[in-house]
Amino acid sequence: MKKKIVVLTLCAMLFALCPSTQAQQTGKVVRIGYLDPSTASGSAVLVDAFRKELRKLGWIEGKNITIEYRFGENKPGPGRLQELAADLVRLKVDLIVASGGSTPLAAKTATSTIPIVMTNTGDPVSQGLVASLARPGGNVTGNASLSPELNTKRLEILKDVVPKLAGVGYLQGQGGSVLADLQLNELRAAAVALKLKLEEIKTEPNAKGLESAFQTAKQKQVGAILPFIGNRFFAERKRIVELAGKYRLPANYPQKEYVDEGGLMFYGVEYTDQFRRAAVYVDKILKGAKPADLPVQQATKFEFVINLKAAKQIGLTIPGRVLERANQVIK
Repeated sequence: MKKKIVVLTLCAMLFALCPSTQAQQTGKVVRIGYLDPSTASGSAVLVDAFRKELRKLGWIEGKNITIEYRFGENKPGPGRLQELAADLVRLKVDLIVASGGSTPLAAKTATSTIPIVMTNTGDPVSQGLVASLARPGGNVTGNASLSPELNTKRLEILKDVVPKLAGVGYLQGQGGSVLADLQLNELRAAAVALKLKLEEIKTEPNAKGLESAFQTAKQKQVGAILPFIGNRFFAERKRIVELAGKYRLPANYPQKEYVDEGGLMFYGVEYTDQFRRAAVYVDKILKGAKPADLPVQQATKFEFVINLKAAKQIGLTIPGRVLERANQVIK
């Protein structure tokens, strides 16, 4: 009898340790939809973080999962994303990963039954994606980045860094969205409180649009730049950093990858970590958890990085009191 109990216990332990029990037992290859408004090349670092974390959890492309990638190619407006989301629904994917601020809304519009894991979403409650962070209550869950509030902090840092700063150019997309409106409303209120003039510069994140946006910023005599938080701008981060240097405009960026490209400063959450955590949600749902019961996780760790090389290139001296607050200083 004791031998039988030991054998049963060992079997139970092995079963629990199996990373993809459901898929392996049934022999089914799970199909995941990946929806992103930007480009495959621009979001490669994020997709790579997501795939690597999935692999750690036992989900391997070509073995027990397949991923259907759909990229909006930086096209403005919600129409393209809605088309791509509808395409994934027609393919009968088992789950959709929605990357980017307004992308989860396009996915939710397309389906109320297929589980959706959102990532890099600012305020999912205000966007109507979930009933509450603790109890989402529908088919959507994932990560919230608190992006509107973070933009306010980036504005405060710019004022501390740039001497006699009077105006800031805010680069934003042409198409509106709930998230874009939330960011803008927060920034307008923060600008008033900081006695700064906020120049709202609408542009498309492509070569022609961004060049024109920086020309407009110089014409309006802004003293610094703040780019919109979103995958479409993230995909063009190298070009944005180059233009900020060309026009000698200090900028505070929403993702560290901008600084990796030579940008001046970054304040916010680790972007790639959002996508690693999205993989954890995928793993839980594929193992039977319901999105309605999985609380939305908010970012809790924030980083502040300063690139002194970039500061030197545009003739900017970063005050010592600001350098002391940085988690990392690139010399």
